[in-house]
Amino acid sequence: MSAPTTVTTAPASLDSFKCRKTLSVDGQAYVYYSLPEAEKNGLTGISKLPYSMKVLLENLLRHEDGRSVTKADIVAMSEWLTNTGKAEKEIGFRPARVLMQDFTGVPAVVDLAAMRDGMLTLGGDAKKINPLVPVDLVIDHSVIVDAFGNADAFAKNVELEYERNGERYVFLKWGQDAFANFRVVPPGTGICHQVNLEYLAQTVWTAVTPEGDTLAYPDTLVGTDSHTTMVNGLAVLGWGVGGIEAEAAMLGQPQSMLIPEVIGFKLTGALKEGVTATDLVLTVTQMLRKKGVVNKFVEFYGPGLDHLTLADRATIANMAPEYGATCGFFPVDGETLNYLTISGREAARIALVEAYSKAQGLFRTKEAGDPVFTDTLELDLATVVPSVAGPKRPEGRISLPDVKAGFLAALETEYKKPNEQGKRVPVDGHGYKLGHGDVVIAAITSCTNTSNPSVLIAAGLLARNAAAKGLKAKPWVKTSLAPGSQVVAAYLEKAGLQKHLDKVGFNLVGFGCTTCIGNSGPLPAEISKSINDNSLVAAAVLSGNRNFEGRVSPDVQANYLASPPLVVAYALAGTVVRDLSTEPLATGSDGNPVYLKDIWPSNKEVQQFIAENITRDLFKARYADVFRGDDMWATIRTSTGLTYGWDDKSTYVQNPPYFQGITKTAVPLKDIEGARVLALFGDKITTDHISPAGSIKAASPAGKYLLDEGVQPADFNQYGTRRGNHEVMMRGTFANIRIKNHMVRDASGNVVEGGYTIHQPTGERLAIYDAAQRYASEGVPLVVFAGIEYGNGSSRDWAAKGTNLLGVKAVVAQSFERIHRSNLVGMGIIPFVFQAGSGWEALGLDGSEKITLRGLADLRPRQIVEAEIEKADGSSLTVPLICRIDTLDELEYYRNGGILQYVLRNLAA
Repeated sequence: MSAPTTVTTAPASLDSFKCRKTLSVDGQAYVYYSLPEAEKNGLTGISKLPYSMKVLLENLLRHEDGRSVTKADIVAMSEWLTNTGKAEKEIGFRPARVLMQDFTGVPAVVDLAAMRDGMLTLGGDAKKINPLVPVDLVIDHSVIVDAFGNADAFAKNVELEYERNGERYVFLKWGQDAFANFRVVPPGTGICHQVNLEYLAQTVWTAVTPEGDTLAYPDTLVGTDSHTTMVNGLAVLGWGVGGIEAEAAMLGQPQSMLIPEVIGFKLTGALKEGVTATDLVLTVTQMLRKKGVVNKFVEFYGPGLDHLTLADRATIANMAPEYGATCGFFPVDGETLNYLTISGREAARIALVEAYSKAQGLFRTKEAGDPVFTDTLELDLATVVPSVAGPKRPEGRISLPDVKAGFLAALETEYKKPNEQGKRVPVDGHGYKLGHGDVVIAAITSCTNTSNPSVLIAAGLLARNAAAKGLKAKPWVKTSLAPGSQVVAAYLEKAGLQKHLDKVGFNLVGFGCTTCIGNSGPLPAEISKSINDNSLVAAAVLSGNRNFEGRVSPDVQANYLASPPLVVAYALAGTVVRDLSTEPLATGSDGNPVYLKDIWPSNKEVQQFIAENITRDLFKARYADVFRGDDMWATIRTSTGLTYGWDDKSTYVQNPPYFQGITKTAVPLKDIEGARVLALFGDKITTDHISPAGSIKAASPAGKYLLDEGVQPADFNQYGTRRGNHEVMMRGTFANIRIKNHMVRDASGNVVEGGYTIHQPTGERLAIYDAAQRYASEGVPLVVFAGIEYGNGSSRDWAAKGTNLLGVKAVVAQSFERIHRSNLVGMGIIPFVFQAGSGWEALGLDGSEKITLRGLADLRPRQIVEAEIEKADGSSLTVPLICRIDTLDELEYYRNGGILQYVLRNLAA
């Protein structure tokens, strides 16, 4: 299939540095913004910038408009070099495209559909509501490992997936046909990041201008999944964002970001025999976590890059969220071109990538000098050893010989079970016993490693060798193979290795994220019962990227990240309380012990299988009709037309109320008067605390709503699958069982955990949702108070959307996490910060107060606003607050009630 359809876009640049030029490649002319030309014309030294910073700089040059991108912004990128790689400067970045997965993508498409209804309300043309940049949504987060360990597992899991998610899929299929610049990759194709790497990404993007010119520029993106960074391995700059930022990007709005520090990670040497890319990435993750790279770019350089395949690079880039960086970037070089070729990209695109990258100084060569970095660190690849990470943190790397001792130490200190090392209990109905450290889940899963043929082929060869000796997974191990794309399944089948994986228990269960995001499915009931009745610390081993406690399975406390061949090995051993480097895995069919070294394939054999079985034709065949889907997708019937036929009875997709009663012009701003306090939060309340996530309890407001709608608890699914229904999500906002609202205390004065508040007029303790509804019926606006770093953690759209729908008009904190602050403004909520040294605790607030915020009618960015606080005893005080609406564009969003309303009114006008 040809490269993605280009979109018509006008170059907005004022071109202050006179760098707009033409590049000819095989007779095709491309307009581009030349970095070498900009350097000649005043941007001194920019050839020494890190490659990732050059991509950012080109983006600014191309979009310079004097407002969202100014000449001063561009100059700041040059000054970064002389300021030791630092710049306290905020810039507007416009990605070339947006990538979504279905959990986070559904609410974005819901908002687009609602905007079309809103456009009709304003008397406008609904056809105007489309993404302004290309958007791809890959359905990959919904398949669950219910069936496993048999030939029918894949078909059964797909059938259950469609049963559970039919309403969502009907809606997404409508969107696929209704919106321009929007494509849906149907279920069963692969994980969004791997599909992005193998097919969607182009490294250099093109667009046709209104004048008919073809504009060339770096492929960049934002994605609604934190592991969007995987494509950094293909020299595509991008990272994960929340849904609101993604929607803003879709609608042509800039992404506000600070010019980043860039940490250079120098790689030298080459990996030794028997060491995998997984071992490498766990080492890199540990090193960078120790270094501290949060909110920074990481860029890899040095001669070691010559010994890493593109898949190895993508494995490292994928884990950027785990080592805390915004991205983990690899520049274009010969290996990039090789991968584009074998993965089936068009010859014209590959020629453009090479010519453009070389013309821009974006092509890495051995002769090129090292860029200037903010700071650096270095790793000799030859020092990497076989490793896993666990039992609960991705950066908790342990060398393979130390896994047994590490678990036993954790059993005593972390899990508080001293002297229980040998404890084993029978499993009802089976002839075996379970003990601490037994592996009950072994999953080849996630985008991290299923992008990499070297570890997938190694797993297949290890399975072949194990099967030849009569080994298979222990009977208590739930095994699964969920490749990142159909390409993986195709080359495992072609190489004759899938049949051996089947023999040892690793049958195909689906194409999707599965165990890595907690979609591991239930353990067999009798195993779950044995674990929970006897308080066993069971283990999971997965080839994923996250192993936080409680994430993989509610029955499993100790979770280890490992390479796919080690996942197979631990399934054969059945326990982590065994040193696989010295102790036998199991006894073979001949009665002799089998050691890991006996069945581990050589690097040479792995590479031989890769060379023989992974071809350009294979990629071309698997992606020839990628948007068509399987027969079940083809049979989905949906409405047609510009607007969606909302089903009032749907509990998955509902028309949100953001545009109800919208007028052609924004309602003038007014003061917030007599607001009540919904919650008083302490420091570092994360978006995981605020945003609905995980299972839905029957006794919760969301559970009660579903019961009222006739949904039985067994069919509740989870918050993630119901993100398209605001009725569920607003009920789950602030409902986290661990959140602490300091307004709610027990008889001893201790803060009570859970999503509760006090309805002040009556003094009644209510669920936060129920209290918000009561206040709404009384016409009372709400505010939230918080401490430092409010909203840190993963950026989540519903942390702001849910806050808006609960009627919160302002959030007052000591400080905000940057993205959540932006999201609040995007949803029409005004963020304030206390002046230094102040806070709700210092002011003696207890939540019983009434709050009035004056001066909003003539608001300006970062204006000082006075809060009049009336206490319950009749006393009052006036407190100065700093408005954290930071820019004129953000002020326009707020004036319009949010970014969606702002864009809608502009398009209608």
